[in-house]
Amino acid sequence: MVETPCRVIAAACDGACSGNPGPGGWGALLRFEDGSLRELGGSDPATTNNRMELCAALALLEALRALPRHPGLVIRTDSRYLIDGLQKWLPGWKRKGWRTASGGPVLNRDLWERLEQLRLPEVPLVHVRGHSGDLDNDRCDAIAVAFARGQRPRLAAGPPANGSAGPAPVPAPANGLAADAGALSGGPPRTSGAGRAAAGDLGSQGAAGDGAAAVCGRASAEPPPAPTRAGAGGGDPAPESLRQLLSRLELADRLARGGYALSLPELAQLVELPLRQLQERREAWIWRDWRVLPQGAGRWRLERDAGGWADR
Repeated sequence: MVETPCRVIAAACDGACSGNPGPGGWGALLRFEDGSLRELGGSDPATTNNRMELCAALALLEALRALPRHPGLVIRTDSRYLIDGLQKWLPGWKRKGWRTASGGPVLNRDLWERLEQLRLPEVPLVHVRGHSGDLDNDRCDAIAVAFARGQRPRLAAGPPANGSAGPAPVPAPANGLAADAGALSGGPPRTSGAGRAAAGDLGSQGAAGDGAAAVCGRASAEPPPAPTRAGAGGGDPAPESLRQLLSRLELADRLARGGYALSLPELAQLVELPLRQLQERREAWIWRDWRVLPQGAGRWRLERDAGGWADR
């Protein structure tokens, strides 16, 4: 029996920069029907916020081109620069020989040209307000900020790539940091030489898979290192998994209070259940502190449940 490839049901990207120009980072993620998550990220020691926003989108599009996608998939971003550039400004720039309306050269032309080549017309860009409680936008921002600060965040690896033969090399970035598996697990980061990334993270290899890594830097996903006992030095007040859970619960509460309806891919993203499993449900059910109510036309609404914290 041939296994059906797992489709991407949600995608998001974000960039960050300290100083603008200054050290920057970018982050992106993909959610799959089976509930798994794949995260991407990279950094550049001297860049701009806009350039990092474009790098995040470029890496995401490179990965998406080689993956099966849900027909309702959109890319969530808080960058108006990215959205307006691809949807409004590009035709005019090209007519003017890559000049702006004021006659100056278009900044980041190398990335815009690559984005135009890789854009997926059937996967629209959707704007979300930054730092507004959007789970995936907040996570991409956290990845981007961590890389901009020179940190090595732990990235989710997502579902294994079918037929993957293991890690494959990618070119070293021209002006960025490509963190290898050793760096992500606590070893020293590389700033030159060939970086390495998990084959499943890069989508297709070759020209389409090399663009973001060569220009923006890219880090591979790597399982987190074994936990260590908390010592006198302290550390984060709560594990990252708990902080992400809190964001999801706060978002669920806002959705319930506002009476907002969610599509199946959006609901799967919130409750972190496989889309296929949700497609089988027809009646109201309980997820943690909320009742999940069918609204018709494949939409669902959350309502605070007095019983609370039932198994999902």
